Amino acid sequence: MIGGDPPRPTGKTGKKRPRPKKRRFSNPGASYARRLARYRPGLVAFTLAALAERYGVPIWERRFDPTSELILTILTQNSADTNAEVAFDALRKAYPSDRPPEAHKPGSGWGGVGLPEAPPPDWARVEFAPLQELTNVIRPGGLANQKAPRLQATLRKIREERGDYSLEFLGDLSALKAREWLTGIDGIGKKTASVLLLFCFGSPLLPIDRHVDRVMRRVGLLPPKPTLEEAHDLVLGMFEPDEMFEAHVNLIQHGRKVCHAQRPEHEICPLRARCRFVDPKAP
Repeated sequence: MIGGDPPRPTGKTGKKRPRPKKRRFSNPGASYARRLARYRPGLVAFTLAALAERYGVPIWERRFDPTSELILTILTQNSADTNAEVAFDALRKAYPSDRPPEAHKPGSGWGGVGLPEAPPPDWARVEFAPLQELTNVIRPGGLANQKAPRLQATLRKIREERGDYSLEFLGDLSALKAREWLTGIDGIGKKTASVLLLFCFGSPLLPIDRHVDRVMRRVGLLPPKPTLEEAHDLVLGMFEPDEMFEAHVNLIQHGRKVCHAQRPEHEICPLRARCRFVDPKAP
């Protein structure tokens, strides 16, 4: 036979065998959520309720323009939030724009003090600034030699893909499509993308930083082996969409205030009754 698909093999009866069904790949978040509910029933609801009783239920409020949020989040990578604020404020002053002022309203879970109301930086000036100049501007934020070229590459990618620096279009995409677009930018992982989408658009994603990761693994909401990138998919089926913001904020607060990396305060922990770090046999 020339061209086309080869004929399907036949059985002893001469009938064509049916084509094998295409394998359907499972949703890791949904599959893991079902397994967690089976082996540790009620753990997710218990965690949310216990943390809400301690820290309250945070109210979502958009805190920044999405491009500003992305640049600020990049500045926080491996740096304290307070240092990232200093670096972002330096960008505002070195490359001022004539856009309307915006204020960073961090709310609970943010480790800094927030930023005063001021216009965002002129992103074109940031992108095309001499690299050494930009490096010196953001140096107070830490890791400036790595972050300055990353900021410029990120802004360049956005401009080349979209024609300007606006990321408002992400609000019209599904959460996973928007995350996929952002993680297509070199240096942007699922955590950074999820931070932007959750805080700017209320997208049902749970950013997992070191505090969230530590609390969830200790309690047993996450298994010990998956990487941080993999964990971002496992939690997708764990919480309801309208619980993601509350879970993220309260897990961060708990990691900072009680469930420390060193010497966690078990005696005041509202999760201790079901925490596998406290008791490996906890229900």
